[in-house]
Amino acid sequence: MSRLGRVAALAAMLLAMVAAPAGAHAGNPNYRSILHGLTPNVPGLQVQVLDYDGELQMTNRTGHTIEVLGYQGEPYARLLPDGTVQVNERSPALYLNEDRYGTTPVPSSANASAPPIWRTQDRTGRFEWHDHRIHWMSTSLPPRVTNTKQRTRIFDFSVPLRDGTQRASLTGTLFWVGSPSSFPIAAVIALGALVLLAIVVVVLVRRRRAGGGAGGAGGPEGGAPVEPTAAGAGDVPAAAAVPASAKEAW
Repeated sequence: MSRLGRVAALAAMLLAMVAAPAGAHAGNPNYRSILHGLTPNVPGLQVQVLDYDGELQMTNRTGHTIEVLGYQGEPYARLLPDGTVQVNERSPALYLNEDRYGTTPVPSSANASAPPIWRTQDRTGRFEWHDHRIHWMSTSLPPRVTNTKQRTRIFDFSVPLRDGTQRASLTGTLFWVGSPSSFPIAAVIALGALVLLAIVVVVLVRRRRAGGGAGGAGGPEGGAPVEPTAAGAGDVPAAAAVPASAKEAW
């Protein structure tokens, strides 16, 4: 592939990334999921919200096993004392959490009442997951939002955990905060990428034409030297001259 082709392909990939729809777990900047804490407190367990209302991140430094329970109270995930993080392949929550609105089909093998089948996900001691309990499950405005420019409490939430045999809850509140600006940032980024692509293509095309027009050391086609014209021995024929547009470009 030519250099021009590679640049064009790279720019096309950039545009595709900009124009791509938001990821399945992407948060909504109009909302904020605010955590209040753990009840009762679990020393060494840290939890935070990522991407406005998009995901929860839990880090286990307690020295014992912490379980996150699913929507039917089943074991969904667990963080072991040695940093191993596992998910239960029989938990319906494992599949429902694949997208923001819980539309991923749950396989028949998933059964909240069945004994867990644990699959190791990583060994960092940190678990990130999308949880439907902390965000608004609709593309429509919540009924409580009567003024989109006003901060509004939507609901309080609770995510159940298990610390050994002790139950605990991660509590918080979902707020509508409204978009900080209606300015179409994504559209501006896409337009900027198009302009960048156009500039790169124009520059490369002009450079190629300028190089081709100048010819090789012996003449326009690298052959015999060009004979001087009547205009004078130092004059260069128009066919070998650098285009005025290329001079302006540089």
